[in-house]
Amino acid sequence: MIRRISYTLAAFLMVATSSWAQERITRLIVAFPAGGPVDIVARTIADPFGKELGHRVIVENKPGGNGAIGAQTVAQSAPDGSMLWLTSVGAVSINPVLYEKLAYDVQRDFAPVSLVVDNDELLVVNPKDPAGNAAEFVARAKNSARPTAIASTGIGSIPHLAMEQFADATKGKFLHVPYKGAAPAITDVMGGQVSAFFGDIPGLIGHVKAGKLKAIGIAAAKRHPLLPEVPTLVEQGLAGVDSNNWYALFAPAKTPAAIVTSLNEAVRKTLATPAVSEKLIGIGAVPRASSSQELAAMVRRDSEKWGKLIKAKNITPEG
Repeated sequence: MIRRISYTLAAFLMVATSSWAQERITRLIVAFPAGGPVDIVARTIADPFGKELGHRVIVENKPGGNGAIGAQTVAQSAPDGSMLWLTSVGAVSINPVLYEKLAYDVQRDFAPVSLVVDNDELLVVNPKDPAGNAAEFVARAKNSARPTAIASTGIGSIPHLAMEQFADATKGKFLHVPYKGAAPAITDVMGGQVSAFFGDIPGLIGHVKAGKLKAIGIAAAKRHPLLPEVPTLVEQGLAGVDSNNWYALFAPAKTPAAIVTSLNEAVRKTLATPAVSEKLIGIGAVPRASSSQELAAMVRRDSEKWGKLIKAKNITPEG
């Protein structure tokens, strides 16, 4: 009788353990609305990333608070790999130097896992704009009686800081026009309310290919494979715009090193998968894995770079 109970208990535990393994889920938190560039990248990698981990990965959007809501959700979660944060450079390298007080601390609350993609910034204008390239656009801006309006996705955003670098590099007369996100900024460039916009290629490529926007320069070391006809700013004699809006993966602080290593390996294998790599490149993002140490160094380096620009330009959240 006792032996029969033992066998029954063992069978129950095996079923329970198997069930737990099958139901285990990792939540990938995106602090932006669905449909945006970060969300698109998250949904592109979620399924194959889950296959590498051996369980499901689902994307959850938690926008608001300049990324603070999503960041806090992950920071307060269990450090076991069950919840991760996919974010752009702004939340980890710009917000800490832009805001005097944040609801999260990047160094204290998170463990870097891996870089995921690089995002080059593309300068676009209305298709009717007579400028054929960025150099011509700058020449017209210098000769204009009024500053030329350039949109951004908000004060302190990468598009804003790219515009500030562009102004310094070219000595052009530009007016910063902040919007609450890329969608309204792009709409007003297409409508002619503002003259130009720096943005991530994944959010612009569709409009460029459809002829609704004209790409006149790319802030990168080399031309982009999706837009081989668009010259870099450096090629046009306009050096000094260094604004990679990379996306990376973070876990809660105190996540064991073994789990971080496992997550990092899964990211590397996911990005090396041809179907994933081709899909990311197809939307304009460049797959790029890194070690956790390399990501930590990037966060520090970009915090210093953007911090200097923010202080030099006296940029504050209020404008």
